Amino acid sequence: MNFNKHFIEKMVYPLMEKKNGNKIREYLKKLKSTERYNKEKLKETQNEKLKKLLTHCIKNVPAYYEFRKYEELIIKNPYEALKKIPILNKENFMNNKDKYLSTNVDNNTLIPNKTGGSTGEPVKFFMDRYTVEHYEAARWRGLSWWDIDLGDRSVMIWGSPIELSKLEKFKFTLKEKLLKNRIIFSAYSLNPKNIESYVKKIKKYKPDYIYGYASSLYAFSKLMLENNISIDINLKGVVSTAETLHNYQRKTIIEAFNTRVINEYGAKDGGIIAYECPHGKMHIASENLIIEVVDLKTQKRLKEGNKGEILVTDLNNFSMPRLRYKLGDVGSLSNDKCECGVGLPILKNIEGREDEMFISKDGNLVHGHFCNQIARTLKGIKQFQLIQHDLNNATLKIVKNNNFENDEIIYFLSKITEVLGIKKENINVVYNKHIKPSSSGKLRYAIREFDIKATS
Repeated sequence: MNFNKHFIEKMVYPLMEKKNGNKIREYLKKLKSTERYNKEKLKETQNEKLKKLLTHCIKNVPAYYEFRKYEELIIKNPYEALKKIPILNKENFMNNKDKYLSTNVDNNTLIPNKTGGSTGEPVKFFMDRYTVEHYEAARWRGLSWWDIDLGDRSVMIWGSPIELSKLEKFKFTLKEKLLKNRIIFSAYSLNPKNIESYVKKIKKYKPDYIYGYASSLYAFSKLMLENNISIDINLKGVVSTAETLHNYQRKTIIEAFNTRVINEYGAKDGGIIAYECPHGKMHIASENLIIEVVDLKTQKRLKEGNKGEILVTDLNNFSMPRLRYKLGDVGSLSNDKCECGVGLPILKNIEGREDEMFISKDGNLVHGHFCNQIARTLKGIKQFQLIQHDLNNATLKIVKNNNFENDEIIYFLSKITEVLGIKKENINVVYNKHIKPSSSGKLRYAIREFDIKATS
């Protein structure tokens, strides 16, 4: 028997509910009751929440006061009213942050947060317990489809807080283990030489599942396979989050851990957006949010099946609401039904960040994954990062390994020229000992530094 899980179920959660008014289990139960609703019933649920949110925004959020003229439309057709609201990008939000803070919120209840800063300066914002608990409920609902329950034991490969003192780290580790039934391997300091000790620790801890960044899980899996190390634990699954999960990464993780890979799609400033079900479909948590997909250039809403930029309207965020908020991710919606029986709408493709989309000289949008496919065929490159500064200039950062040959760089440059049209002499090749990850611990291999609309 897992005594720590029992302790969490019978002591920790009841105590949090009684002392702090925690309602994660209540919200989880509600989400489980609505997940098999049909399309019409889900839209009714969403409609009422959107109406409440928009009414709140025009009355209590200075950034949205100017839309009070749509009050009647909000009551009659909140979806049409939402279309009247301009798309909000991160830069506009950061420049006018105070205007998005609700005037009727108790500042003492606010929880400060920030994104990982993968595109430069982190986006800083506030949340409240109500919003956070809905995020957590959506996560546990998605995990429940894989028989993973509240309190199940886990190992996280994650960005643990590196700025803590030794005593603070000890307290943090103890709290994670006792109250959350998990241990953390820092994604900031995975040492290839220690792969055997990492695996021994996992075997001893016997987790029900493993959770981490896609890139970190992939790197960990590669080390296991390269060193012929197996995990020998009957895991419920490996949960990949925070980054785009590519098929080659999924395949390697499955081979290393001999279990299912579960894709979680979320964002610190968007919550849990979608979760993969056992039939491989990404179901949107539509009771909690509205997803729109818009054209990258025109910003007009697209129909199902068309790839574009993802906008999120969080239906539970009343403290610092961001309507039609541009996360910077690219994907498409699907009109398909899933065999699993869950009625939630499906996100068909999640293809990474909008700023990971390069633009060729002839104006085509090119996903940054193309250079990843090239690099994987080159034995002498340990890490790389391609930065497109403008249509004519780029920087290619390279970390060599022991098999490096200069001919590989010549080939890499020729493929970049072929796909993007940038001349070889305009691609600055820089050799590094390592490529610094963003403050979130994620390594970005593709970066575009200019606006797509600037090339239209």
